[in-house]
Amino acid sequence: MMSPKNRSPLARVLRRCSTAVLAFALAGAALADKRYDPGASDTEVRIGHIGPYSGPASAYGTIGKAAGAYIAKVNAEGGVHGRRIVLLSVDDGYNPARTVEQARRLVEQDEVLALFAPLGTAQNLAIQRYMNAKKVPQLFVGTGATRFGDPKAFPWTMGWQPTYQDEARIYARHILATRPQARVAVLLQNDDFGKDYLKGFVDALGDKAASMLVAQASYEVTDATIDSQLIALKASGADVFFNIATPKFAAQAIRKVAETGWRPVHYLASVSIFVQAVLQPAGLDNAMGVISASFIRDPDDASLQGTRELAEYRAFMQQYYPQGEPSDFLNVLGYSQAQTLVQVIRQAGDELTRENLMRQAASLSMALPMLYPGIEVKTGPDDYRPIQQVQLVRFNGTRYEPLGKPVGR
Repeated sequence: MMSPKNRSPLARVLRRCSTAVLAFALAGAALADKRYDPGASDTEVRIGHIGPYSGPASAYGTIGKAAGAYIAKVNAEGGVHGRRIVLLSVDDGYNPARTVEQARRLVEQDEVLALFAPLGTAQNLAIQRYMNAKKVPQLFVGTGATRFGDPKAFPWTMGWQPTYQDEARIYARHILATRPQARVAVLLQNDDFGKDYLKGFVDALGDKAASMLVAQASYEVTDATIDSQLIALKASGADVFFNIATPKFAAQAIRKVAETGWRPVHYLASVSIFVQAVLQPAGLDNAMGVISASFIRDPDDASLQGTRELAEYRAFMQQYYPQGEPSDFLNVLGYSQAQTLVQVIRQAGDELTRENLMRQAASLSMALPMLYPGIEVKTGPDDYRPIQQVQLVRFNGTRYEPLGKPVGR
């Protein structure tokens, strides 16, 4: 065989050309493996988020801040497959009309790859048909309304938390097991959020609903107070109170129940479980004994102290969101939702299309560090409800304590 030194100049030129062509072909093949939709590139992934940083539900604003802080942590560690995640988080004031404006801006002007965790039932309902018509993922919506887990009707919309109906069924079963002769009064927000909870509750009570439900009152999100509703509910003689309210009104209800001397067994919808945002404003003594449901672990839970999961969460909060309160459930929620989003982006690899993002979101099987043990995030092509179990908890005046083991619908 002729050595390289003895090859003719023409042969050496041809060899170099062949090498260059091969390298070019390989590079082209590598590029061909990458597929991008608007919002994705070799260097970044743009994701939109809509939350109530102002308005009657502004307590929820910290969810977006915690999620953004986790994204900042991921970016500081090199991003996902070398790409930086750009989270464009905007305020809608908890106003569905503004949610529509913000969604259109994020999709049509900012060209995000997906919307992540937009908060609120009415708010997500206002944009659901638009997002599906545009075929842009509406991922891990911040509501447990049942309609956001229907892949046949709305294949581009996926929930995250347990549904409100499933949660309400669990409360109803608990009441039937512990107080079968209970007289129940219900306060609910007058929208799809409140009605979804109420439907699950009534369905689970079954034939006993007619005799057990002795009073019902609703409020509008624009109301200043709910004092008159609480006075009427107390007058019913109910010994069980189901509080289906968002944080501002849930806190008012807890305080008013105590002020009137009413002492029912108090069930609180999980959307208002938060100690810092709800129970402290209501008065911790007033909240003693409140029963709720959670899938997220309380950072102050004695059983969690000394664990790696808690140490990592607290270190994250200290470094990336020092102004946030580590014990706030809402911050744990944002942290956990963001971890789910990052996993979906990671699974999508170099095929960062909207279709593949939904495909990966519907192919999850993961444990999140700050969820109760035994509660996992699992999805499938026909299962758009990632979390389907909750842990019943009771407030002891300082923190929530688990009641039994996690239960499903």
